[in-house]
Amino acid sequence: MTSSANDAPESLAAVTYTSPKRYRDRNAAESQAAPTAAYRPQSDQPVIANFDSSHLTIGAGVAIFHIATARVVVCYHSVDGYWFLPKGRRDAGEDSGTGAEREGFEEVCTYVPPLPPKRAAKPKPTPRKKKPFDLKFHVIQSGYRNRLLPLPLRHRQPKPHNPSAPPSAPSSSFFFTEPIWTQFAPVSRASQYILFWYIAETLPPDLEALLSAQAAEQGMAYQVPPRYHEELTLAERVTMEPEGYAPVRHAGTGVDEEEALYEAYLLPVNEAIGKLGRSVMADVVRRGWEGICARRDMED
Repeated sequence: MTSSANDAPESLAAVTYTSPKRYRDRNAAESQAAPTAAYRPQSDQPVIANFDSSHLTIGAGVAIFHIATARVVVCYHSVDGYWFLPKGRRDAGEDSGTGAEREGFEEVCTYVPPLPPKRAAKPKPTPRKKKPFDLKFHVIQSGYRNRLLPLPLRHRQPKPHNPSAPPSAPSSSFFFTEPIWTQFAPVSRASQYILFWYIAETLPPDLEALLSAQAAEQGMAYQVPPRYHEELTLAERVTMEPEGYAPVRHAGTGVDEEEALYEAYLLPVNEAIGKLGRSVMADVVRRGWEGICARRDMED
């Protein structure tokens, strides 16, 4: 039996090129649109696409929650006036989850969608010649030490395999640190950007002090945090902080003067969702907090 173009799966219809300009204009509009109580972004149709290593950039972003006060770290563009979550490209050889944790603390070299430019009243001068679909990368600073937070997420990954456990042994945990959203964005007509969104928590004060001491001793600001202990409940985690404790925001974690345009705030969850508008980032925060509440209920 021969196949024709009409026999192609419906997913192929989604494989259409979107220029970086259209993508950033759409993202800028979504980030400023007023959210509605019922609005939830939907997953797109599956796509078929292939990219070799020279045409693919992998990034990671993170929503960092302070569980005790129900707040989350959100960044603000002080010139263009929009809100976003910290994100950026992972280092070569770095795990995406580890990259997300690092980007939540360090400078973030990432594509940020500017607002659509206003129409000029007079003819514009001839712009300098640049490559087609050239994207601008900026440094974004949030400065909060963090670690990925295992949550009861719906996902399609197989259960962890433990060869030493008997076949009848139950799974060691119902909580995982899988990406809660994944986004695809064009970098150029031939290059692709893939962004994984994770959920994390700020660190308890004793661990914060330990890593800061290590940073001072080694002369390296960023220190990889230990993983969240699988037997530590959220209620026990909250008791590790004294009443009124505020997570430490580290200054000077960026390396570029452009970082002066970006500010980071710990905002109440609902306020953060409102500022992020009708965007995937708003749903990252929403789903992340729902996962935290679900884990707390399961532990209770």
